Amino acid sequence: MTPSRKIAVVTGASSGIGSVYADRLAQRGYDLLLVARRGERLQNIAAKLEQAYDIKAETLVADLEKEAGLVAIETVLAGNPAIHVLVNNAGIARLSHVTETSAKESLSQIALNITALTRLTHAVLPAFKARNEGVIINIASALALHALPVSSVYSGTKGFVLNFSRGLQQELANTAIRIQVVLPAATATDLWDSSGVPLAALAPETVMPVEHLVDAALAGFDQGESVTLPSMADTGLWEQYDTARSELFAAMQTSKPAPRLLAL
Repeated sequence: MTPSRKIAVVTGASSGIGSVYADRLAQRGYDLLLVARRGERLQNIAAKLEQAYDIKAETLVADLEKEAGLVAIETVLAGNPAIHVLVNNAGIARLSHVTETSAKESLSQIALNITALTRLTHAVLPAFKARNEGVIINIASALALHALPVSSVYSGTKGFVLNFSRGLQQELANTAIRIQVVLPAATATDLWDSSGVPLAALAPETVMPVEHLVDAALAGFDQGESVTLPSMADTGLWEQYDTARSELFAAMQTSKPAPRLLAL
């Protein structure tokens, strides 16, 4: 790719949220590097976006649960100065009770939802810091804020994405690097196909079309939001939650045990 135009990298770009991010970023004039396991789908999407928006779209077929796939994309992120945007979208959900889930299935969620996202962020940040410019968009979940009996591991991984992103935002507060974390609620993607909970089991009025989700997330980005909850209408609810979180943390900063926990 020529470095004359900025490149956006989207993981999990062969369908769902990732494919719509690819479309919207192409509309904004970015060249693309699309990453996913399904090469034929990636090639079809890349060809359509090149034709529709007169941009360049390359593909990288990689399984980000595997070391070889991670190293391949890390190498690109660290070595291409034209990369200005990273959308960490690749992820999986296995919605079942821990007692009914294999350790292998739990670890696969951790590998993709946490390890891959963290390593790709590490790979791209040095170049972003060197030129004091860049964007990282991390896709978390509403379940980062809540756990269900079937979402212990998934909620745990997405809670990491939220806290990792918020810590980075503070770390980079005095730079021109932007970190946005997006918390979708139920969204009509094929993530549900292998999750253990079919999309048809959800009330239709609770499921957002994927195009609406991405457009809302990008609108939040354009408005300067660092944490975007695309389906939440009342921003005061988030402000109350975040204030309470800060107050709770501050209240814990003491060397004395809580009186209720002291022996009588």
